[in-house]
Amino acid sequence: MISITQRLSALVGETFAAEGLDAALGAVRVSDRPDLAPFQCNGALAAAKAAKMNPRQLAEGLKARLDALDAFDDVTLAGPGFLNLTPTQTFVEGLLAELVSDSHGGAYLRTDPEKVILDYGGPNVAKPLHVGHLRSAIIGQSLKNIMRRAGDEVVGDIHLGDWGLQMGQLIAEIRRRQPDLPYFDEAKTDGFPEDSPVSVTDLAEIYPAASGACKEDPERMAEAQQATAELQGGRPGYRALWQHFIDVSHAALETDYGELGVQFELWRGEASVDPLIQATVERLEAKGLLVESDGARVVEVARDTDKKDIPPLLMVKSNGSVGYGSTDLATLVERADEGFARCIYVVDKRQAEHFVQVFRTAARLGLYEEDHMEHAGFGTMNGKDGRPFKTREGGVLRLADLIDMVVGKAEERLRENDRDGDEVPADRQDVARMVGLAALKFADLSNPRTTDYIFDLDRFVAFEGKTGPYLLYASVRMRSVFAKAGTTIEEAAKGTIQLTEPAEIDLASVMLGYADAHKAAYERRMPHLLCEHAYAVAQAFSKFYAACPIANEDNITVRSSRLALSAATFRQLADILAQLGIAVPDHM
Repeated sequence: MISITQRLSALVGETFAAEGLDAALGAVRVSDRPDLAPFQCNGALAAAKAAKMNPRQLAEGLKARLDALDAFDDVTLAGPGFLNLTPTQTFVEGLLAELVSDSHGGAYLRTDPEKVILDYGGPNVAKPLHVGHLRSAIIGQSLKNIMRRAGDEVVGDIHLGDWGLQMGQLIAEIRRRQPDLPYFDEAKTDGFPEDSPVSVTDLAEIYPAASGACKEDPERMAEAQQATAELQGGRPGYRALWQHFIDVSHAALETDYGELGVQFELWRGEASVDPLIQATVERLEAKGLLVESDGARVVEVARDTDKKDIPPLLMVKSNGSVGYGSTDLATLVERADEGFARCIYVVDKRQAEHFVQVFRTAARLGLYEEDHMEHAGFGTMNGKDGRPFKTREGGVLRLADLIDMVVGKAEERLRENDRDGDEVPADRQDVARMVGLAALKFADLSNPRTTDYIFDLDRFVAFEGKTGPYLLYASVRMRSVFAKAGTTIEEAAKGTIQLTEPAEIDLASVMLGYADAHKAAYERRMPHLLCEHAYAVAQAFSKFYAACPIANEDNITVRSSRLALSAATFRQLADILAQLGIAVPDHM
């Protein structure tokens, strides 16, 4: 792995070992005080404590050894024994040459890749996507990209909500409205129409009406429950009507997710594992894991080490029906049978207890080790009042409307940046869409996954600061350098990089942190770590661009070197943005 901190850690670790100390204490990291040095090692304090020595005296001995190495231009001490490290130009240049020639672009690559299923959808059939679906989609797609880049075989599953009471509510409501439809003829078992009697727009109106009626009228609820039971029992007309719900919803969801740049390889739902539930219950029973509880059948999962009470997993309700626990466990049965080594669920962190219940049960059933089932929980996107984001009227905003809002604001910002007399590009709307989506995605992904964040449209679409548009602008600026030089990225990349100016060395040093950032984002399932690196690269390039002439440099050798450095920077930034699901326009 081409990581400057790992290479420096190896050198400093050897120095610790030469002093009879633990080599692991020689770990080097990016400095907290870049004004003193770009890198630091704090291990001397722990080493001195273990060796019962004065830390400053011990650090002096380490410094003397490090001074003798060709890798360091400067080694200084701070405080009781902190080592501040400045590598030589030659050392950084050599590592950068490795990175540029690396077939994997310097990204982290696993030596033992896994087959992984990533569950990051969860929308319900018959309901339009809303802002509540945003984070799972954006985070899930990014994690899939990051893990694939690291070498894993990753499959995305939308995991539709298509088998519960809401299906029975729809059927019962449509039966009241259109009782003459063939689906309600109990004597009819086949030959149902190929065309759906309802559109996705119809369903979006019918479902809330049906749900509201069921809440207010016990008779309507009983009808819906009966329809649900008959659907799950295999009544042909209901199955045919249900399939129409699936088909029209699938088409609409594919369009909505496509607008966001999100794709799924599997379009399964809860219904797909319904045939596995009874066998799963029998497996639990055979292992003696099912217990009776007030007429229901549950699996006890609580442990003495738990810091709070963990309720049992409900497998079979007292009325004989099953719920989410049964469906999710059966889904893990299916995934284990299909050879997935790891299952990751990108779901709101408020569902944490549910996944503890399911994962512990699955482990007891022998499906997976617990550490091979992960809940990558996330926080909520909130309004300025600190509560989950709503419309001004207090309703849930449709995802399509949110995207339109962000794209509209991006177009407004692009117009503000136009110079007087500039011709408006013919593809302005396409560019605005890319800028808007970059703003939305980066705003989400740049926050730690587990935290909530505030929706601030003006800040998201700003061209300054840590934003998606800023990163796009940096990429477009790099493209303009090659255009001004009359060359291409491919041609520029063939040059030999020679680092002489501080801004060049600083940029190269930042780029050499890519493997560390990618590995950390991969292992912790935290895309914001990759966002941090992308922003650092863009900032370092901006300083390099301001300090060093590139396309108009007179010295041919220096010009070629700087163009090659620009090409390497562009490629790394483009690689990261692709993993974040962000497309880069040719111009802005």
